[in-house]
Amino acid sequence: MLSMMNTNKANIAVLVSGGGTNLQALLDAQTGGTLQSGQITLVISSNDSAYALRRAQAAGVPTETILPKNRPQAQFEAELRQALDRYHIDLIVLAGFMIILSEAFTAAYPRRILNVHPSLIPAFCGKGFYGLRVHEAALARGVKLTGATVHFVNEIPDGGEIVLQKCVPAEPSDTPEILQRRVMEQAEWVILPQAVEQVSAQIVKEKQHECL
Repeated sequence: MLSMMNTNKANIAVLVSGGGTNLQALLDAQTGGTLQSGQITLVISSNDSAYALRRAQAAGVPTETILPKNRPQAQFEAELRQALDRYHIDLIVLAGFMIILSEAFTAAYPRRILNVHPSLIPAFCGKGFYGLRVHEAALARGVKLTGATVHFVNEIPDGGEIVLQKCVPAEPSDTPEILQRRVMEQAEWVILPQAVEQVSAQIVKEKQHECL
């Protein structure tokens, strides 16, 4: 899956479904220099009205929309792989992507798909835990600390190897919405660019080694 076109940077595709705040954090990190070893070369959305598409277009990043509705998942994933191949993608980042990818798909990109989850895995993760549901569960449990996790994606939802984690306090007065915002600002938007840079740097080393 590694591109041989550019050995100096990893080509990154960001997969989105909604507002794209984590995509924006990556775009900002690229502009600000935190993300140096990778270049966002494609944004793919499963939702043709996702605001994330406007963020990508404003940053001059090519976009594609691949809709999952009313067709087999295998067909959806085949189109997804074709798009990734066209742009010679080295690393896939799931940033609010609401589609659970099949084992066949994830197995084709071992240690090349990253996801950010809004809890400290293994707490409040797995099937059914997404968005506000995660923070509702954390507050219902009475946790004092929560946070975010960036992990590799495999066939188990939120089950891949952890790359980075960051803790965030949960306050007694928090609502799920307030806690969600704090986790995004203090954890997700911090560690996602760091993890993408870390993995991109490793990919670049591998690409350069293959060229020797």
